[in-house]
Amino acid sequence: MGKLSGKVAIVTGASRGIGRGIARALAKEGANLVINSRSADALQDSADEMRGYGVEVVEHAGDCADETVVEGMFTALQERFGNIDLLVNNAGTFEGGPLDELSIADWDRVINTNLRAPFLCTRLAMRMMKQQKSGRIINIGSISAHRVRPHSAPYSTSKHGILGLTQVTALEGREHGITCGCLQPGNILTERRDSSESDVDQEPMISVDELAEVALLMATLPENVEMLEAIVLPRNQLYVGRG
Repeated sequence: MGKLSGKVAIVTGASRGIGRGIARALAKEGANLVINSRSADALQDSADEMRGYGVEVVEHAGDCADETVVEGMFTALQERFGNIDLLVNNAGTFEGGPLDELSIADWDRVINTNLRAPFLCTRLAMRMMKQQKSGRIINIGSISAHRVRPHSAPYSTSKHGILGLTQVTALEGREHGITCGCLQPGNILTERRDSSESDVDQEPMISVDELAEVALLMATLPENVEMLEAIVLPRNQLYVGRG
């Protein structure tokens, strides 16, 4: 019996990187999963891995910034499992560049993926969790919510927004037995990173699985305990003094 045996979790952006790492950690502890990604093929590969841990997995491909996709995902969850214990809002993207050169399309793409999508998922999760009088939501933010870098306006803005969404969700969920916390990663070694790409990628890294250990801790806290925010980064990464 795992720590999450019999529990049901949604993880968005679960086909690779942080989302897949968190889904793996939850599956190893017995959680049944609904996983999402834009790529159906990549999502199938992730689902096959998760099923290897003996849990039930529902795949739902599509862009969670699309309201109909999110509604379909929650319908699939209700039809298969009937309840939700955990929502992990992980899906995210990055576009950057000097502020005065940013396109509206790039700005909208990041804000929609990183902020609109978590709102849409949280809205439906809250409706179910209020009826259950229980539930937990984990939003994947970034240390960019506290320490920004140049040429990151859409991303940093969205992660500031995620922190605000987390706090409002925690406040509104309090009387309904719902907790919400924000996991703020530093440098994580994901598939998209290549050490030859830039000086930034030469910085210290931690693995997806190391970060997922903290997500699992947040997911398995007692129901009356809320970890409102967790900043997780390599010991040698600049944070205090970063900018």
